[in-house]
Amino acid sequence: MDIRDKVAVVTGAGSGIGRALAISLAQHGAHSVVCTDLDGDNAAVTAEMVGDVATAHSLDVADEAAIEILVQEIEAQQGRIDLFVSNAGYGQRGGLDLSTAEWQRMMNVHTWSHLAAARAVMPGMLARGEGYFLNTASAAGLLTQIDSGPYAVSKHAAVAFAEWLLINYADQGIGVSVLCPQAVRTNILGPNALKGKSSNTRQAAADGILEPDFVAQACIEAVQDARFLVLPHPEVETYFQRKANDYDRWLSGMRRFRQRLLER
Repeated sequence: MDIRDKVAVVTGAGSGIGRALAISLAQHGAHSVVCTDLDGDNAAVTAEMVGDVATAHSLDVADEAAIEILVQEIEAQQGRIDLFVSNAGYGQRGGLDLSTAEWQRMMNVHTWSHLAAARAVMPGMLARGEGYFLNTASAAGLLTQIDSGPYAVSKHAAVAFAEWLLINYADQGIGVSVLCPQAVRTNILGPNALKGKSSNTRQAAADGILEPDFVAQACIEAVQDARFLVLPHPEVETYFQRKANDYDRWLSGMRRFRQRLLER
């Protein structure tokens, strides 16, 4: 997709990757960048950083009705949405100890928000015969997340949904990319990572912590090239290939890796 003169919506734009993407989209000539975040004040700060082409909205992506309303408002004002960047997310450690409600909340934010966005935006895109979805998942969606069961599951589901979306709608002019990074210097990693110190997500940070601007540029290039997987950490492709080639060996390796993390 050529980003010039396009109308883009970015969720989770109040900080991190979302903020960097909103700024980069404007720099690449987007006609309008709608910055949304659970924290409306942070979204407004991003919009101010982006400039005159940006607007800000408060949005809880776990609320499907709120996504539908926002899309209707933007389409009424702008006439269309060309690119929907479904990026919002958060981190939470735990597994069987977490309540079903906590698992469900993570599924709502990391998976069902992508579904809600597609349901809301797809009719207009199909009518025009073009449109693009950039969905943020994680390397955890291709591999796993040792310290968080719901994170691993919800991100796997996000990758699967993106695959399904592309397979079923690419022939109708719809593009899909899915971002699967390891550690990026965002709020998800916690205050230590943001200060440049050791991350509380040691698994994700094993291959280094990337800056949001670098990840945003990788996303822009993927959208321009209509490339599905966005892997700013090149190691992820190697790990994914190892997993596919010998699943049992990969699982054994991950168990050993987990033990090393516990011993640090």
